Amino acid sequence: MSDIAATARVSRPLWGVFWMLVTGASFVAVTALVKLVGDGIPPAQSAFLRYAMGLVLVLPMFLPVFKARLSRRALTLFGLRGAFHTFGVILWFYAMTQIPVAEVTAMNFLNPIYVTLLAAVLLGERLAIRRILAILVAFAGALVILRPGLREVGPGHIAMLFTAASFAGGYLIAKIMADEVAPTVVVGMLSLTVTIGLAPFAWAVWVEPTWAQLGWLFLVAVFATLGHYTMTLAFAAAPLAVTQPVTFVQLIWATLVGAILFDEPADLYVILGGGLIIAAISYITMREALLRRRQMTPAVSQTKL
Repeated sequence: MSDIAATARVSRPLWGVFWMLVTGASFVAVTALVKLVGDGIPPAQSAFLRYAMGLVLVLPMFLPVFKARLSRRALTLFGLRGAFHTFGVILWFYAMTQIPVAEVTAMNFLNPIYVTLLAAVLLGERLAIRRILAILVAFAGALVILRPGLREVGPGHIAMLFTAASFAGGYLIAKIMADEVAPTVVVGMLSLTVTIGLAPFAWAVWVEPTWAQLGWLFLVAVFATLGHYTMTLAFAAAPLAVTQPVTFVQLIWATLVGAILFDEPADLYVILGGGLIIAAISYITMREALLRRRQMTPAVSQTKL
């Protein structure tokens, strides 16, 4: 990136914060809408319908995909990423129907921590003592949220732990492929492979959806696409070290939505645990920026791309 481009990014922090606030609101809306559909449609089918309808919103990205002439290696990696994401999306949709909106949001903050750990194991990223301590703080935050032994840890919580790991694996593959192909190809291939991957799981549990359910799931696709778009605007306007801490507001909104729409009591432990995770991620991000390292720690929502 040129010095002029870098300056342009840093000079618009308020826009970066604004677009990240819109991003957070969009992803909270996604969680609330999926919870609103509830168990009326199986999670695998809900996820498939979200991605299938979302294909309409990303159609312009498919022309670059067809023109890319991807190698066998690229197709294999994109297929593997699609498999990771398919598994994660099914678990994520399941968790959203099982546990409060705020808990889904807070536990989703673990995604970048998994990315950091997997990058160290698979890509040889160096883990200095400060990064290790930050990771430990993040996992302490997860324990605060889960409170094993003090309350029941349900299947929805376990699903979110595996969701975070699955999305992290997919993100690392996207990081590798982003250096080889255009970003539109990376996003377009994800939409295509995940829709294909979800199809057999959806078929196995298919129930006839109502028009209302289809309408809610189309809104899920709209808000998810909007969130990814405004997140891109946020990254273009300001450094990740500026926009990352704003993600915490997403947890406040999720808590309010859960309380107002679903009669879920506010849980201070969830807010505290989520705050610890966000603080750890923000610290790692700022350290990477100070050390001028190649950015590896993603934004919280970025791993769902």
